[in-house]
Amino acid sequence: MIGIFKPAAHASEIDDEEIDENYKKLRFQVFMGIFIGYAGYYLVRKNFTLAMPSLIEEGFSKTELGFALSGVAIAYGLSKFLMGSISDRSNARIFMSFGLMSSALTMIFMGVMPVATSSVTIMFSLLLINGWFQGMGWPPSGRVMVHWFSPKERGTKMALWNVAHNIGGGLVGPIAILGMAIFADYHSVFYFHGFIAALIAVFIFFTVRDTPQSQGLPTIERYHQNYPTAFDYDESHEKEFSAKEIFFEYVLNNKLLWAIAVANAFVYLVRYGVLDWAPTYLSEVKDFSFTETGWAYALYEWAGIPGTLICGYISDKYFKAHRSPVLIIFMTITMICVIIYWLNPAGNPGLDIAMLITIGFFIYGPVMLIGLFALDLVPKKAAGTAAGFTGLFGYVGGAVSANIVIGYAVDVAGWDAGFMLIIGACAMSIILVAFTLKAEQRANEKI
Repeated sequence: MIGIFKPAAHASEIDDEEIDENYKKLRFQVFMGIFIGYAGYYLVRKNFTLAMPSLIEEGFSKTELGFALSGVAIAYGLSKFLMGSISDRSNARIFMSFGLMSSALTMIFMGVMPVATSSVTIMFSLLLINGWFQGMGWPPSGRVMVHWFSPKERGTKMALWNVAHNIGGGLVGPIAILGMAIFADYHSVFYFHGFIAALIAVFIFFTVRDTPQSQGLPTIERYHQNYPTAFDYDESHEKEFSAKEIFFEYVLNNKLLWAIAVANAFVYLVRYGVLDWAPTYLSEVKDFSFTETGWAYALYEWAGIPGTLICGYISDKYFKAHRSPVLIIFMTITMICVIIYWLNPAGNPGLDIAMLITIGFFIYGPVMLIGLFALDLVPKKAAGTAAGFTGLFGYVGGAVSANIVIGYAVDVAGWDAGFMLIIGACAMSIILVAFTLKAEQRANEKI
């Protein structure tokens, strides 16, 4: 990699007596950088859905808005995969802050320029651009995670970091309510979120550091005397891999990675099938106000925080790092809650909100586990690409279907058809993950 994204050069190693103090300080600093930074990415990724009820009132159909919204998912899925490969060979500090600033500016433009929401084609194009920049968030975070945290602690740290998108996603609704109160304009959903995200991009730049070696510190493996066991680690893994090595040696030939990637498509269809259409569904079918839908949207995201942490803990503590059984349990409970949410009649908002909270609690654990699973299956210099590979299936396959297919199904056959698709995706994810049970067990037996 060349130019501003070039990985930070290794510095001369500092004195031994300074290593422990510097490591502790910088590990906290970089973790907060990627945590708050990734939450900032979500402020300008999912805000469009809160503008959809107003856009429907202006004459756009659900199919049209579903198509426009798919621009984010299509570009993000491709970008997360392709940018993941670039990120593996880039400076995480520059890469992540540049992506968020670009995404924020795109949303600000979408909010302040009336032409931006005048047609489906323009909205799709802008959301496509935004989705591409959004793909610059997860991969550098993964790069930071595997360089600064050792395998024995990575599960816990990954679960903690992963709730950043629940916090960011959960703040989309309250910030939208605040923006509406200040500006009395639904376009504030775009520009108000964009201004806040731009400030967070600056925060990323001042807190994130690329690798321990760039700060004169030893590798995290040597510092903690803890080395990966899913593959044979050696010092050559500290050198940057070529794109060919990453793709063909560690990703495309990894059968277990393929299996969890396909399952991820169905997990994401459920995640976004419920989340993206919740404001419209609650408004149209359950008679929720803008404020009520905003808070329901937030509670769905925030419920994922304890759900993710508990899911990671259970998989480590009671299933000894076997991810598949926990995935099956959480997706089964999610499916039951989706059915109740669907069949609950209007006039009982308490149960609707309770089911959204429960779905949020159980759906984000599987999302986190699949991402963690991908990181565990490859050397750290290929972490961004492996995570991007599962994300490619999740977004291009699952999230796009949640946007376009569900939107079209609801327009043609009503909300029942949309919920049948979500329930079918739950079932398919359970079946596909079940196929990985034995493969995962055999892989762990080799460790």
